[in-house]
Amino acid sequence: MTGHRPPAEDTTTDVIRWAAFSCVLVPVVLLWYGTSLAGATGTAFGLAAVTAVCRILLRQSERVAARLAEDERAPRRGRRHRGGTGARRGGRHTGGNTPVG
Repeated sequence: MTGHRPPAEDTTTDVIRWAAFSCVLVPVVLLWYGTSLAGATGTAFGLAAVTAVCRILLRQSERVAARLAEDERAPRRGRRHRGGTGARRGGRHTGGNTPVG
């Protein structure tokens, strides 16, 4: 299966495709059962708005999840995560640098 996207991306894309399909199918069914054209059109716009907001939120959550996964893979750096030995490892420092007086 070369060239396929990761499963999470496939799932999100599938959800968006089904939602877009519903934006078309629901008004058609409403018209079939005798709803007015204005009512079916309003329903289509409402579903399209909900679909757009859901798509934005899904994409944003994908980006956040990818960023968190990247942070977990990255080596820890910073004040408390330095490697090495010596005085920078923490603890009390005794002798040597006390002022004479």
